[in-house]
Amino acid sequence: MSMITCVSPVNGEVYAERPALSLDAGKDAVARARKAQKDWARRPLEDRVQLVLKGVARLNEMADVVVPELAWQMGRPIKYGGEYRGFNERSNYVASIAADALAPMVVESSASFERRIEREPHGVVFVIAPWNYPYMTAINTVAPALMAGNTVILKHASQTLLVGERLVQAFVEVGVPADVFQNVFLDHETTSALIAAGSFNFINFTGSVEGGRTMERAAAGTFTGLGLELGGKDPGYVMEDADLDAAVDTLMDGATFNSGQCCCGIERIYVHESLYDSFVEKSVAWVSNYKLGNPLDPETSLGPMAHKRFAKVVRDQIADAVAKGAKALVDPKLFPADDGGAYLAPQILVNVDHSMAFMREETFGPAVGIMKVKSDAEALELMNDSPYGLTASLWTKDSERAARLGREIETGTVFMNRADYLDPALCWTGVKETGRGGSLSVIGFHNLTRPKSYHLKKVTA
Repeated sequence: MSMITCVSPVNGEVYAERPALSLDAGKDAVARARKAQKDWARRPLEDRVQLVLKGVARLNEMADVVVPELAWQMGRPIKYGGEYRGFNERSNYVASIAADALAPMVVESSASFERRIEREPHGVVFVIAPWNYPYMTAINTVAPALMAGNTVILKHASQTLLVGERLVQAFVEVGVPADVFQNVFLDHETTSALIAAGSFNFINFTGSVEGGRTMERAAAGTFTGLGLELGGKDPGYVMEDADLDAAVDTLMDGATFNSGQCCCGIERIYVHESLYDSFVEKSVAWVSNYKLGNPLDPETSLGPMAHKRFAKVVRDQIADAVAKGAKALVDPKLFPADDGGAYLAPQILVNVDHSMAFMREETFGPAVGIMKVKSDAEALELMNDSPYGLTASLWTKDSERAARLGREIETGTVFMNRADYLDPALCWTGVKETGRGGSLSVIGFHNLTRPKSYHLKKVTA
């Protein structure tokens, strides 16, 4: 029997482990979900919505357990109180639009015909969730999938081993049937085997680009729908008319919060030459105020990265960039807790360019590069010079200019004077190697259901 293990970044020791299900046990979980799905879908929509909201409320009541568990599992400081703000916002929003999003599209309702398109749940939805925002990323799909009448099987990353248990516990305790929402522990081989067998009707995966390729290979020939949110290298562009202090505050937070381990974190910044020196100076001062340390300490504002191997990627990218001429500006002496392992000091690099992996490959750590640009055209070329496309953050007082530039940026979301935020009313989606599909919004509901057409000719005397 293989074990799924979480090694805590806090102390490098095993924090939790669970036995992986066998292939037969995995098939049994799917069979129970499939058997339960029709009855679940027959429940009134409002009943399903309210049960999901009760599950969300129950998880909120578990904060005293959830928040320190997150610190132990993936290193986020307890200072920030978990993920409840985004978790609740997303759940409440999809609940508020469920009836409209799932309502039939009536083409004709007359004495002769009933013609309409209804939304029908896929069936069994498989959610493979990541460790960096383990509750928020999971709920993006779990909440609307359940509301839409699907059953859900959740597999969480090994680094956040206990999150799936907590989510299912909360939902089942308020009355969601146990077979409707299940948490499973699976190794990679069993996961791929279940997908290849066509076990699921829809799969949502959030993770690495290579993980997404593995999903597509496993699902090949099964015609299973896939939603993929993969890598990112999100840019920020500070124009000459930007609010400088606001740009520094938001972009530095977007680059370093959660130790830089954010799907839509800012990883590269382009600043107009007229603001460049001031932006860099203010950014270094901003980042230098972090307190790196044990995430269980209420004073800690920057915890360890989730695993020392993730921190090694960041250190290697920084070292490679410096060897090629980049300059590191943040004094490492300000962060004595940096141990060469999971605890990693934040860093800002200048004299960077796109010949460096640091400016093109996903870093996913508390480090960002800043480049000087002369024009929108130069910034646009650099922003698009990436294999990824999740978000882009534009800083200007001119919304028409931002929209005009936004249409040319190869990305899923364009922000103006904001960054590192997921608006549940908008579709969360990406392009290029960031993936395909979309979650949340009305479109998220449509991706978790299929259209079914009714053409009913009425018999008349």
